[in-house]
Amino acid sequence: MKNIAVLMGGYSSEWQISMKSGAVIAEHLDRNLYNVFPIAILQEGWYYKDTSGKRYEVDKNDFSITVDGKHITFDCIYNTIHGTPGEDGRIQAYLELLHIPQTSCDSYQSAITFNKRDCIAVLKPWGIYTGKHIYLNKGADYNAEDISKRLGLPYFVKANRSGSSFGVSKVYETSELEKALEVAFAVDDEVILESFLDGTEVSVGIYQIDDEIIALPPTEIVSENDFFDYEAKYQGKSQEITPARISLELTLAVQEQSKRIYSVLKCKGIARADFIFHDGTPHFIEINTNPGMSTESIIPQQIKATHKTLQQVFTDVIENTIKHHS
Repeated sequence: MKNIAVLMGGYSSEWQISMKSGAVIAEHLDRNLYNVFPIAILQEGWYYKDTSGKRYEVDKNDFSITVDGKHITFDCIYNTIHGTPGEDGRIQAYLELLHIPQTSCDSYQSAITFNKRDCIAVLKPWGIYTGKHIYLNKGADYNAEDISKRLGLPYFVKANRSGSSFGVSKVYETSELEKALEVAFAVDDEVILESFLDGTEVSVGIYQIDDEIIALPPTEIVSENDFFDYEAKYQGKSQEITPARISLELTLAVQEQSKRIYSVLKCKGIARADFIFHDGTPHFIEINTNPGMSTESIIPQQIKATHKTLQQVFTDVIENTIKHHS
C-alpha cells in the first residue's frame, strides 16, 4: 500500500475552496491501493487530522508525520492547494528538494502559469489567440482615458496572481477604473487589464498519462451574473453545461488548443484552460494548474461525461506521477 498525502488549504483567499477540493479527492482515492492522509497546509500550521479530530503536525524537515509512534513518509503528494503556496511553485520547489513526487506542475512551470502576465507572454509567440492586455504594478502611474482607448469598453481588471475570480471587476466606464484597481490591488500588487471578448465561454480539462495528453469534454459557462465571478462559480449563479453546446468542429478545435497550451507550458497532472470563442476562434483566457475539485467544480463534471470515475482518473494521475518522477 502506498502512502498518499492530499494537500489542501493554502495561504490565499482560496483556502476554503481548496479544503473542499481536497475532501473530494481524498474521498475518491482507491483505499485498496492507497493509505490516504488529508493534510492541511494553512498559515496556522501544517497538519494531518485523523477521524477522531486529533492533529498530527507535519515535520517539515522531511515532510512526514508521526501517528501513534509510527513515522510515515509519502510515496506521492496529491497537490490540490489553490493559490499560494501550492499553485505558484513554492510547495513544488520544497518537495523537489525533498525528492517527493507531486501531481501538479513542477516549480518553474507553476510559477509561470500562476502569473497571468507571464503565462500569456510565453504563449503568444506560439500563435495562441488572446485578448489585448495592459499591466500595472501597485503605485504605478496610469492614464484611465488612454487605457479605455487601448482596450475599449468594457474591459476586465484582474489580480495578476489569483484564482476563483477574487480581485476581478468589469469596467464599463472610465470612471470605474479606480475602484476596480482598489479591488484588484487588495489581492495582489500586480494587476492585469484585459479587453472584453464577446462570445461563448468554455473551459477544458486536460491531463497527461505517459505520452498522451487527454482533453476532456468542454464545459460551456453561462453566468447569471455579469461574468463568471465567485458567486457564479461557487454559489450556483451560473449554468455549467457539459458537453458545451458547440459544434464538433469547435469542440475539437478548443481541445487541440488546450492540449497545445498544456504541452507548450510543460504542465503536469490535471489542469483546466479557459477560453472565449470570439469571432469563431478560441481565445485563451487563463489556465488553472490546480483546478477546483469540489462537488460544484467543472473537472468532476467533465470526467463524469467521459464515463470514467474520479477514482479511475485520480489513480491514473498518481501512478503516472510516480512512474515519471526523476
